[in-house]
Amino acid sequence: MNDKLAQELNEQMNFEFYSAHVYLAMAAYCSGESLDGFANFFIIQAEEERFHAMKIYNFLNDRGRRATLAALGEPKNEYASMLDAFEHGYAHEQQNTKRFYNLADIALNDREHATMYFLKWFIDEQVEEEALFDNIIQKLKRIDKDSNAFYMMDAEFAQRSFTAPAE
Repeated sequence: MNDKLAQELNEQMNFEFYSAHVYLAMAAYCSGESLDGFANFFIIQAEEERFHAMKIYNFLNDRGRRATLAALGEPKNEYASMLDAFEHGYAHEQQNTKRFYNLADIALNDREHATMYFLKWFIDEQVEEEALFDNIIQKLKRIDKDSNAFYMMDAEFAQRSFTAPAE
């Protein structure tokens, strides 16, 4: 693995840690609105992002490269509504997808087959993440915050949990 690819993977690892930070800020917003189910949704998202970061961390180490941590930026902490929070989450996932595409392009150009195979898992994951956020946004657009459906979503999200996928 060349230095450029290792550096880009380190940047992506740090972006994944930042993503966890972003989702924890969204969870805090939801908790402040007494929407604990929605808060749980974002807490689980943060756990997934930390898992993704550690997956890259371990890959770098397995390839004889050093993982280096960087400072995290301050995430957005206020949202106009739950729809606004999910729209920001969706945009964040789309940005993340572009970042993985860029990594895959670099690995492909370098004919770095192990990294290309490794990145496929993340690209597949990003398809699921974008679909999840898009689906929730479409539902939120159809319902009103004061409707029973909104509170049913909150209760549904309270049941969400994270189990790391088998390697």
